[in-house]
Amino acid sequence: MLIARIDPIADASFPDMRARSRPGTAIAAMIPMMATTMSSSISVKPLVLRIFMAYLLKAVLVTQPVSLGLRPALLSNPRARPLPKPRARPASEPDKVRPYVRGSFLIKILMNSSAGARLVTMRIITTVSLASLLVFGLQEARGQGAGSDWPMYAGDYASTGASPLSEITPRNVSKLKQICSYKLPEVSTFESSLVALNGILYFTTSDDTYAVDASGCTLKWRAHHQAQVHGTVRGVAVSGNRVFRGFRDGTMAAYDINTGEEIWTTQIKESDGGTATIAASPTAWNGMVFIGTSGAERACGCIVAGLDAASGRVVWTFPLVPTGDAPGADTWPKGVHVGGGSVWTSLTLDAEAGALYVPAGNPGPDFSGAYRPGANLYTNSIVVLDARTGSLRTFYQLVPHDVHDWDQSSAPAFITTKQGRKRAMAAGKAGFLHAIDIASGKIAWNTPVTTIENIDAPLTPQGTYFCPGTAGGVQWNGPRYWAATNLVYVNSVDWCTTLKLDDKLPEFEPGKQFLGSANAFGEKDPRKRGWVTAVDADTGTVRWRYQSPAPLVAGATITASGLVVTGDLLGNILAFDAATGKVLRRIATGQPVGGGVITYQAGGKQRIAVAAGLLNNILQTKGEPVVFVYGL
Repeated sequence: MLIARIDPIADASFPDMRARSRPGTAIAAMIPMMATTMSSSISVKPLVLRIFMAYLLKAVLVTQPVSLGLRPALLSNPRARPLPKPRARPASEPDKVRPYVRGSFLIKILMNSSAGARLVTMRIITTVSLASLLVFGLQEARGQGAGSDWPMYAGDYASTGASPLSEITPRNVSKLKQICSYKLPEVSTFESSLVALNGILYFTTSDDTYAVDASGCTLKWRAHHQAQVHGTVRGVAVSGNRVFRGFRDGTMAAYDINTGEEIWTTQIKESDGGTATIAASPTAWNGMVFIGTSGAERACGCIVAGLDAASGRVVWTFPLVPTGDAPGADTWPKGVHVGGGSVWTSLTLDAEAGALYVPAGNPGPDFSGAYRPGANLYTNSIVVLDARTGSLRTFYQLVPHDVHDWDQSSAPAFITTKQGRKRAMAAGKAGFLHAIDIASGKIAWNTPVTTIENIDAPLTPQGTYFCPGTAGGVQWNGPRYWAATNLVYVNSVDWCTTLKLDDKLPEFEPGKQFLGSANAFGEKDPRKRGWVTAVDADTGTVRWRYQSPAPLVAGATITASGLVVTGDLLGNILAFDAATGKVLRRIATGQPVGGGVITYQAGGKQRIAVAAGLLNNILQTKGEPVVFVYGL
C-alpha cells in the first residue's frame, strides 16, 4: 500500500516534523624555561617560538607594569525540553572586565609590602601561565578552521567541510592528476575520515592507526592494537602532540603524534556497565577528548564520554537512554530491557558556547515498536551537551519512536546563514535535511534528500516496503556548508527495503542482535542510486541535484574556489561547481569511496586526498583500502 512517495527530483518540500625574589628576576627566569618546555612538547618552529617569547617579554614589561613597579596596569543548569519543539539554551553571560588601577601611591604600596609582593608574583605567574596555555593551544585553535590543513573529521569543529584553499579551481580541475597513493597492507573495512596536519595524513582501520606523508604517501608510522572486537572505526582526533582514537572493543587510546608510541588506553563502559563498542571518530577540544559509543542493535546503553586528554581518565558520561528518575526515562517502558542511541560518527562542537552536538541513533529493539512504546529519548536526536561537564542543555528529536532503523547517523553542520540565523543542519537515515534554528529551538524546515515512500505504513509479518530503507538515507558523512553560496550539500543513498516484522515480541539475550524482525535488516530493493543535493540554508529550497547511479556515503570538501569534491561507491571522484552542480571532473579510482574526501596544503601545493576501498556487506561493496592523493 502506497502511503506517501516523495521523489527528490520533483518535490523539495515536506511538512514540519517532529618566589619571594624580585618579580623582574622571576619573570626573566621563567620565560626561557617555558620556552624550552613548549618547544619540546608541541610542534612549533624555533623562529616562531623565539619571536613569540620576545613578544611575551615585551608584553609583560609594557602591559603588566604594576607587577614590575614601572607603570599602572590593567587588572583584569539545563533540562530536557518537551517534545516536539524544545527551546534553545540561553546564551552565557559575557566575561567581566576589571577596570584600570591608576596612581603611583598604589604602585609604592605594591612594591614595598609583603602582600603586594605576593600579588605581584601571582600576577606574573598568571601572565606566564596564560601565555603558556596560548601556545599549547595554537594547534587546537587552528583546528577551529581548516586553514591549510584538514585538522579534524569534517574540517572544523562546526563540521562544515569548507576549506579556504583555492589553488584548484573550476577552471583547472580538469588538470587534476594522481600524485601518489598508499595501499594499506591489510584487508579491512575502510570508512575512516582523513586528518591532514603539518604534512601528515592520519587515519584508521579496525585495529591499526596510520601516519602517512601527505605529499609522497610514504608511511611514517603504524600503530597496532589487538582489539577483542573488530569492525569499522571512522578516524582520529589530533590535539597538540597526541593522536586519539577508539576501538570496537570499547578501548580509547592516545598515541605520540611523532612516533606512534602508545601513551595511554582507557576502557569505556556503557551505561549498564557492559563493555562499550566504538565506531565513531573522537573530537578533541580544551584538554578533553569526546567519544560516543554504539551497539543499539544489541540494545546496549550507549553513552557519550568526555575524557581528560592528558591521562585518559573519564571525566563525565552522558547516557543516551535515560533510566530511573532521569529526565526522559518516562519515554520508555518499565520492566523490560531497552537500549539504543548509537553514535556512528564524529561530534560537532560550538566552540564559543562549549556545546557538543551529538547525533544519536535508533532505539533497540530496532523494529518492534510494540515492545517499547513511547518517544524513546534520546534516540534519533541531536543531543546538545555542555562539553565541560556533560550536562544536558537541550535536544531535538527528529524521529520519535523510530521503527525503521533510521539512525541520526551523521554530525550536524553548525552554521550561520546568509540571513544571520544560527542553525544546526542535521540529516540522517530517515532521508531529510532538517534546519534546527538555535534561537527559537524549532525546526525551521525539512527537505527530503532521497526518495521518501511508505514512511507511515505499519510494519507487518507479511512485509512492508519503505524508502529510505535500512541502508538508505544519509549515512556517516553528513551535511556540509559553504557561506559563499549559502548552500548545504548532502550526499545520500536512495535504496529501499522490504522488512518483515517478527510475529512475536523479541526476547533479549546479552551480546546478540535484538531487532524484532523476521528477516534481519530486511530485503533490499535491487535498484539503488545516490544523490548530491544542494539546499538553501535559509529557505530549504533545493538549488540543484545530481543523481548518481551508485550510492554516495563518502565525505565531501568545499574549496574557496567554488568546488564541491566527493566520491561514490562505483569508485568515482566527482568535482562539482558549487553554485550550479555541474560536474566538472570525474576520476575513476577503481575502488568504492566511503571514507574521507579532504583538501589540504603540503609542500606549498594544494592536494585532495581520498580514502577509498570500502569493504561493506550492508552496502554490498568489495574494496581494498587505499588512500589516493591528487593535485595539479
